[in-house]
Amino acid sequence: MGNSRIVPQRKQFQQTNISRIKPNKRIEKITTVLLYLLHILLAAIVLFPILFAVVSSFRPLEDIFRYVSPISWKTFIPTEITFDAYMNLFTERGFGRVFLNTFFVSIVTVVFAVYINSMAAFAFAKFEFKGKTVLFLLVLLTFMIPFEVIAIPLYNIVDGLSWLDSYYGLIVPGIANGIVIFLYRQFFTDIPDSLIEAAKIDGASWWKIYWKIVMPLCKPVTVSASLLVFIFSWESFMWPLIVTQSKKYKVLQVAMGDFVTEHATFWNEMFAASVLGIIVPVLLILPMQKYFVQGISNTGAKE
Repeated sequence: MGNSRIVPQRKQFQQTNISRIKPNKRIEKITTVLLYLLHILLAAIVLFPILFAVVSSFRPLEDIFRYVSPISWKTFIPTEITFDAYMNLFTERGFGRVFLNTFFVSIVTVVFAVYINSMAAFAFAKFEFKGKTVLFLLVLLTFMIPFEVIAIPLYNIVDGLSWLDSYYGLIVPGIANGIVIFLYRQFFTDIPDSLIEAAKIDGASWWKIYWKIVMPLCKPVTVSASLLVFIFSWESFMWPLIVTQSKKYKVLQVAMGDFVTEHATFWNEMFAASVLGIIVPVLLILPMQKYFVQGISNTGAKE
């Protein structure tokens, strides 16, 4: 008799639980759908201007704004495709030299920035010296101060070194980077001191410890730092505009200003240059985004 009473009670309890779970699943499904719709909306807001720029780069100049208002399928699908804008960039505008300059300046800046900033960070993380805390605070201040504040003093220094209108003037001021030092320093702090002490007991010099032991351990941070420096250099506009005057050293962001003239703006060529300027960072970031996120997140993790 006792068992016969318990069985209906169990069935009733299970039914009430199922009735409670079903509405919860419906709410979760509705929430998931709304989140997807929100993500699609945000993606559209970000991607539509890029899509318009890509499409406009294949249009004739006179057709770019013809189908903007009202918005229709012709706004994002060209009725007449032409490659004149891309051809003019390299035949008339000399953008082959411009891209070569931009790529060279960015790569050289990355190489020197990684080694110099990582060595500075290693000193802040593992060496003890007077004024260490104050110096590190000054390093942190360097990426909090707007560049416009130091542009004139930096120009005077470069002018005094006779580096105006040269690769030295474009590259050297971009090597020291407070954010990169901070990223490396946070990672080096997590490396056990016992590992370094063991290497010193085995007779390893500080340079060998840094180069053979420490640097191979921080590949994610190196990828993150390299991408940051590369993007900063690739997208730099104000400093190259200030420090260079001749076409020989012109970089991408400065060269794009040539499309705006007194009588007209060559929008199709400007969009074409923008598309080509976007492709290089995207091709670098997409395959390395996992290491980029890992390098940024690991700098704040403590064991």
